[in-house]
Amino acid sequence: MTKTTITGPVYDARELGTPKTLVLGVQHMFAMFGSTVLVPQLTGLSVSATLLFAGLGTLLFHLFSKRKVPAFLGSSFAFLAGYFAIAPHGEKELLPYACLGVACSAILYFILAGFIKVFGVKKVMKFFPPVVTGPIIVSIGLTLSQSAVNSCSTNWIIALVAILVIVVLNIWGKGMVKILPILLAAIASYIVAVLMGKVDFSPVANASWIGLPVKAEDTVFSIFKNPDTSLIITSIITIMPLAIATMMEHIGDIAAISSTVNKNFFDDPGLHRTLLGDGLATLAASIFGAPANTTYGENTGVLTLSKVYDPRVIRLAACFAILFSFSPKFAALISCMPAATVGGISIVLYGMISAVGVRNIVESQVNFKESRNVIIAALILVLSIGIKFSAAGAINIHCGSITIGLSGLAVASLVGIILNAILPARSESGETSIKKDVE
Repeated sequence: MTKTTITGPVYDARELGTPKTLVLGVQHMFAMFGSTVLVPQLTGLSVSATLLFAGLGTLLFHLFSKRKVPAFLGSSFAFLAGYFAIAPHGEKELLPYACLGVACSAILYFILAGFIKVFGVKKVMKFFPPVVTGPIIVSIGLTLSQSAVNSCSTNWIIALVAILVIVVLNIWGKGMVKILPILLAAIASYIVAVLMGKVDFSPVANASWIGLPVKAEDTVFSIFKNPDTSLIITSIITIMPLAIATMMEHIGDIAAISSTVNKNFFDDPGLHRTLLGDGLATLAASIFGAPANTTYGENTGVLTLSKVYDPRVIRLAACFAILFSFSPKFAALISCMPAATVGGISIVLYGMISAVGVRNIVESQVNFKESRNVIIAALILVLSIGIKFSAAGAINIHCGSITIGLSGLAVASLVGIILNAILPARSESGETSIKKDVE
């Protein structure tokens, strides 16, 4: 792991005093805010529950990582494809089934954490090399692209405002402005929509100032009143493989945070502990109807900017998120955001997801002169995208009265992992060796 040289003073929250620490906590909350609240906007999940479990999930993560890692957990975009596969239009009665699938994906976090604890990081990661994870991440972004374009088509002017603000701030923004492009783009596009008369604020006027963030009918427990066995199995099989991408994202974020603060968090508190904390946060959030959690790169940017690496500041930001979750009026304000605004932001975000996958492949120098690597990547891309946009949208397997639907990403992930494990890699000397390219 490469470490960066820190220039300038590094601050501790106790040295800064309470007022500055509070401001830093608010800053971290807003850094994650734009992306975190966008996921419930896209899926139909509760904004209030999302904020609540972003905060609680972060505190849970800090507990299991010995309170040493300055990471904030927010909504994961990698699971969007799973939500859309089960509840394509945000159907309230179907979302708990999707949440069950996400909750079960936490099992993979626990399994990977256990393997890393027993065998070490290097041996376990041989089964998840960039030639597998890179194309999977590319596919996630591409399979989501249609929904983003459909949302933009409701009003391209509003969508273009969001896109342009993100582009301009990412390239020419300075300081905190560069850290918050999604939030600022949402605000700018929202204002334009209001001026055009495209926003109905009646839900905001009718919402209470204070209320509970979680409703019983939104939780996984609501399924078991009248369960659909076929849909339960389909959700689990469809969504669980997506955790491969989020676990790789987690490992990358922990590496980035370690590099930023010049501490090796892979060794102390240990990658197995951070994975366990992330998995438990995702499990808790999903059970109660909130999106899956993941470590947030935006907050790593804030660490770099502020030079304050004290995890207590992150925990303070988590408390602020929990506080906001108890305001239905605030949630209603977010929910009134125009579809075109969400679509404009999504076009950039989904493209960035695919770009991260490409970067993963390029930086890892995957050798595409090897036929095995070409075959693995090709099958992952074609299966994931082809099945997604096929007439059925999935591969349906009939087992008696139960029908199990396998999404394109689920099939592609399994095929990629299996092929990587069984296809031999050819070394420079002409000899074959299994998975040489992942050493």
